[in-house]
Amino acid sequence: MLGTILLYVGIVLISNGLATILEVKDKSMAVMNLFTGGLSLILNIIALGYGIVSGQDALWFYGSATGLLFAFTYLYSAINTIFQFDQRLYGWFSLFVAINAVPAGALCIFSGYGGNAVYGVIWWAWGLLWLTGFLTCALKKNLGKFPAYLSVIEGVVTAWIPGFLMLVGLWK
Repeated sequence: MLGTILLYVGIVLISNGLATILEVKDKSMAVMNLFTGGLSLILNIIALGYGIVSGQDALWFYGSATGLLFAFTYLYSAINTIFQFDQRLYGWFSLFVAINAVPAGALCIFSGYGGNAVYGVIWWAWGLLWLTGFLTCALKKNLGKFPAYLSVIEGVVTAWIPGFLMLVGLWK
């Protein structure tokens, strides 16, 4: 499941970054955000349901709960864009997720959660990207195109490559 979601997270991060770099209209970005957010929502709800039915432990639900942070990020962004809502509350949501990325990364690095300490570094990279969402949307800081380039790089390095490798059985 994670490989599938990461593959789509990769393309949505790349698309969102390129849209800003190339000055593509916001509503064009909403399409891939809806697809990726919807896919992540569905798969994580299925995982939660499976966890309940099969009596999984708390860590099972932790994985789905953190996965839903991604689903809501992309759905929130898409809905705000389509309906031209004020982005400030999305910025505060981004801060909430960025803060959660700190212990999530530490859990991976220091306790081996997920079986791979690289996940910890990936979580912290994502936290930095969510932090740029807070700074630009909630605090209205002009970071130039830094968040856009960061989004493209993270889309490739932290999502597309790991997701693809997971799908072909080359990443644990």
